[in-house]
This record gives sequence, structure tokens and C-alpha cells, in this order.
Amino acid sequence: CGGTVGAIFTCPLEVIKTRLQSSKLAFRTVYYPQVQLGTLSGEGVVRPTSVSPGLFSVLKSILEKEGPRSLFRGLGPNLVGVAPSRAVYFACYSKAKEQFNSMFVPNSNIVHICSAGSAAFITNSLMNPIWMVKTRMQLERKVRGSKPMNALQCARYVYQTEGIRGFYRGLTASYAGISETIICFAIYESLKKYLKEVQLPPSSNGTERTSTSFFALMVAAAISKGCASCIAYPHEVIRTRLREEGTKYKTFLQTARLVAREEGYLAFYRGLFAQLIRQIPNTAIVLSTYELIVYLLEDHTK
Repeated sequence: CGGTVGAIFTCPLEVIKTRLQSSKLAFRTVYYPQVQLGTLSGEGVVRPTSVSPGLFSVLKSILEKEGPRSLFRGLGPNLVGVAPSRAVYFACYSKAKEQFNSMFVPNSNIVHICSAGSAAFITNSLMNPIWMVKTRMQLERKVRGSKPMNALQCARYVYQTEGIRGFYRGLTASYAGISETIICFAIYESLKKYLKEVQLPPSSNGTERTSTSFFALMVAAAISKGCASCIAYPHEVIRTRLREEGTKYKTFLQTARLVAREEGYLAFYRGLFAQLIRQIPNTAIVLSTYELIVYLLEDHTK
């Protein structure tokens, strides 16, 4: 339920983030002052460069040209996919953790990394068709008043034009994005271990201790997700480019080289601010709620 509510409230941010990552983003040209080159003629030159519009510029453009409803493009597939993806992920994570605990030092960093990586790999493989349709819907630009495609129409169009393989575009970038999940859980588990060592003394009452621990876990999850997102964010831009319709982007490495050559390395971080605003509170709530449920279930079985 929390994931569904979060998906609804953060949908506009996700649409803006996806538009910022797209190659179809409208750049504005900026002209620098004349620079004396010290040539024989001594004449200056005007050097044009392109500047990516910011979050609020894209928001304003969507509202003016497409209307407020466009901020919720792709919400249908997101709502359909959010609950199963979370369920699959945490089920795989718990099962993998049990297996890896028997192979390595229990609850060590290597266990958390392998468990998170395995769970992310399975979840991405199963859910990619849904996320592919969601991205296509978010990238679709329709003028105000025209009727955009719904999820089923979009899925049918992808199948007719690209076949089954079309639903798995961007999957290689999603696999690369497993590094974000691994980094996030490695940091989170380390912080959680630290919090257990500095938890409230036994004299504190149970309610105060539980609420403080819950808040501390939210902070730990927020820090973990923030660090992981900043480090692994470029895969998001590459994934969006790969999912665009009829573009020059074909493979993960080819897309990375093309973006770097044509737009510079800063292009790999377009939309990062929107991503942080969207993901950090969402992840903090999900992870801390998961820990609370596990705690209550363990307490109930004792």
C-alpha cells in the first residue's frame, strides 16, 4: 500500500526525470562573450554551447504544452508493477540471504552484496517489460487535447513494431543498475549494524525504543539510497536512451560512448535532482517499513 501511494505522489517527478534523461530534450543555446584568441587579425569569436533545461523548466513546458494529466503518464504500468516487484525483490533477497549465510560469514558485507545483486537480477528480468512500457508512455509527447496511448495500446504498439525483444530494451542497463542496489544495501546493512551497537539503553521503554529505531532506520535508508543513486545514476540515462523509439542507441556501451562524445559526461547526470527527491523518501519508507514488519513478526513468534 505504501509503495502504491508513493508511486502516485512521485509520478510527476519520475515523468520529469525521464524527460530530462531523454535525447529529445530541447536544449537552449547560450552564447559566451567574445574571446580574444591572440591571432594576427585580433578578432574575437562567439562560441555557442547548449544548456540543458532544469526540473522546473521541464515541468512548466509539460503543463503549458500537454496539460497536468501528462505528469501522470505511465502511472498505470507503475501501479501494476510496483507491488509485484517489491514482493519479488524482498522474497528473493531473504531467500538469497539464507543461502549465502551458509556459504560465507553470516550477515557479512559479501552476503548482503550477493543477496542484493541476486534479488535485483531476478526482479529486473521479470519486470522489464512493464518498466519498458512505462518509460515509452512517459516519453510520449502529445499536445493538449489529443488522446495519448494507454498501457495496453502502448504494449501492443511495441509488440507490432519491435516484437517480443522490444519489451527487453534497456535490460542490459538495468543489469548495470544492480550496482546501485548492491551499494545501497551494503551501506544500509553497515549503518544498521552500527545502529544496533549504539541503540538506546535497556532502561528505555519499549515504545520509545521502537520509534527511535524506526526513525534511525529511515535515516540510514535515506543516506544509503542517496549515496548509491549518485554513484550509479549514469545507467538510468543510458537505459532511458535505449528504450526510446527508433533512436540511434543500440547497446549499452555504444550508448555510453555516444552520449559522452556528443553531450559530455555531465549528460549522464541529467535528472539526478528529480531522482533524489523521488527515490530517497520512497526508499526510506519502504526499507524501514520492511524492517518494522520483520521485527513485529519475529516478536510475535517469540
